[in-house]
Amino acid sequence: MRLIRLLNKKSVAVRLLCITFAALLIFIHTIVPKRAGAQQELYFTILHTNDEHSNLLPDPLVDYLPGQPHPARGGFTRLAAAVKGIRAQKEAAGEPVLLISGGDFLGGSPYAWLALDGCAAELSLMIDLGYDVVAIGNHEFDFGDDILAEYLAAAGYPAAAEQTAMLSANLITPPGHPLGEMGIRKTHIIELENGLTLGFFGIIGEDAILMTQFVESVAFGDPHAAAAEAVAELRAAGVDLVVAVSHMGIDEERVLAGAVEGIDIIVGGHSHTLLHEPVIENGTILVQSGDLLKHLGVAEFAYNPATGKLRVRNADTGQPHLLPIDSSIAPDQEFEEKLALYTTRLNDLISRMTQGQFSDVTETVLYTDFELPIYGGREAPMGNFVTDAIRLAAEEALGEKVHFAFQASGPIRGGIIPGTLPGNEGAVSFYDLAKLVGLGAGPDKMPGFPIVSAYFTAAEVKKIMEISIFLTQYMDGDYFLQSSGLRAAYDLDRGALRIPLLDELIPTTRGVLSLELFTGEGLQDENTEEYVNLYRAGEELYHVATDYAVAAAIPLVGEQVPYLMLKPKDKDGNFVDLNERIVMRGGRELKLWQAVMEHAARQPLDETGRPRMAELYRGSTGRLIEAKGLPLWVWPAAAAVLMAGLVVWLVEYRRKKREAIADNQE
Repeated sequence: MRLIRLLNKKSVAVRLLCITFAALLIFIHTIVPKRAGAQQELYFTILHTNDEHSNLLPDPLVDYLPGQPHPARGGFTRLAAAVKGIRAQKEAAGEPVLLISGGDFLGGSPYAWLALDGCAAELSLMIDLGYDVVAIGNHEFDFGDDILAEYLAAAGYPAAAEQTAMLSANLITPPGHPLGEMGIRKTHIIELENGLTLGFFGIIGEDAILMTQFVESVAFGDPHAAAAEAVAELRAAGVDLVVAVSHMGIDEERVLAGAVEGIDIIVGGHSHTLLHEPVIENGTILVQSGDLLKHLGVAEFAYNPATGKLRVRNADTGQPHLLPIDSSIAPDQEFEEKLALYTTRLNDLISRMTQGQFSDVTETVLYTDFELPIYGGREAPMGNFVTDAIRLAAEEALGEKVHFAFQASGPIRGGIIPGTLPGNEGAVSFYDLAKLVGLGAGPDKMPGFPIVSAYFTAAEVKKIMEISIFLTQYMDGDYFLQSSGLRAAYDLDRGALRIPLLDELIPTTRGVLSLELFTGEGLQDENTEEYVNLYRAGEELYHVATDYAVAAAIPLVGEQVPYLMLKPKDKDGNFVDLNERIVMRGGRELKLWQAVMEHAARQPLDETGRPRMAELYRGSTGRLIEAKGLPLWVWPAAAAVLMAGLVVWLVEYRRKKREAIADNQE
């Protein structure tokens, strides 16, 4: 009996201990955060592209061989197949997938020209593929803000915004402007199937804003201020994560991550940066996938609601951050049929614009045994090819001598890469060539910047080159002017002078060391001696041609630096409006891309009767010669020495004069 009573007493104690222990476990479970693990995290994947630039076909197209291995990369139909495949895989695992673009989906290949024909090929395909969010980039404005509004309407906006949100937090549209009616949003919220809520905002950066050259009515607010406001709005709405869909470029995006708190992810664009691993800046995860749909970005995330921690989990699954869009991916048949309809419409447009000279984007227009690269800061074979085309086409259309032609390196979107596949070696297609020089539109609202011509003195031609050298130093090599009809020696180091206290570069107008005019006819070969020196003085006028965009940009430099101001003139020296100097042919604007295409078709014929690239484009032709002049500091130093010598001479002169006067007095 005594033993039973003792056990009963202990059972009460045991029961109290168990109750206490259970309460402690409940406290730990509810108050102390759990250790992050797969069972507590919410998974989601962001698929992303940026800077698609209307590149709906593989690049280079001439090397595209469906069904067989080939080197061509990209293409929307293969992108569609890749996206569908990942979605199916993730759906089976119960994981949400988002598809996002960092902007510049428009502007580049000839498919962009359809925007001027009432058709939105790129964005319509993106909507059909199920893009969730798209940012607005600078090239969306290539044809002007009114055309962008028409383009969005052709793609189904504003109604389409419910499916594919078009975002820009710092785009300012005036009341009544049609773009303001297209459903463009500052922010957007998506709730995923697993309950996770993501808030998005779009942003366009300062460098991209500078490149929106032909925006007329809209404006752009400060990117950081707009981003901070968007983050605050989304956080107030209670989102779990904030995603910036940015068209700023990787450098500006890193600054944004450090300057604006509360951004979890930046899906970037504009700088065409191929990030094989995400960049982490101030706790923000930055991703970007290059350009031209050559890669699909795949970012797998895990979010812990209990801790608020977000991490990239590609390493866990072995999923690369970039998926190459290449011949290993079979085209999606549904999107092959969709794209074929746009291609038919594009071919019809090309035939109308060229009066039947060209009628198929896939046709071969030229053969070459070598590539023609383009680069900034020095003469490039592709630059020579394009500027020769401008000079000769303008001369023919106007029936007048054109002395010089210029074109910036940046608007030439790449170099010529000939075909490599058996039976098609050396071929260059209309599509591959046109996308290198087919940006923009003229006042006629037809595809391509037109060629313009005007007259300048020799001193002003030198000033054009000084602007090229200064902008190359101040900005980058995209602003370097390739040339035809000219031979110049230059020193990039002498083109700009840094002011230490202000940490600013100012133009010196001392970068050009010599300047000569090519006096021959036709192509400017390396071995010719047909040059004359151009003297900086004198009022003789020289005929200069370039494209509309470059001609419109050069005077803008003069607005900031008055002594670099240039104004176009006619042959009589009268100042003229730029629109009056557009080169017309047959009552139509002569486009840069047309001049280049025709220059390609007029290359010397080979033994089979096909145009083949002239040998002079194989390398440099000595037009732009990098040289070294006296360093800029030599001049002030020489002046200081001269001044010191003058002071010494004056002191000595006065001393001797006083001595002479004293001697005379004695």
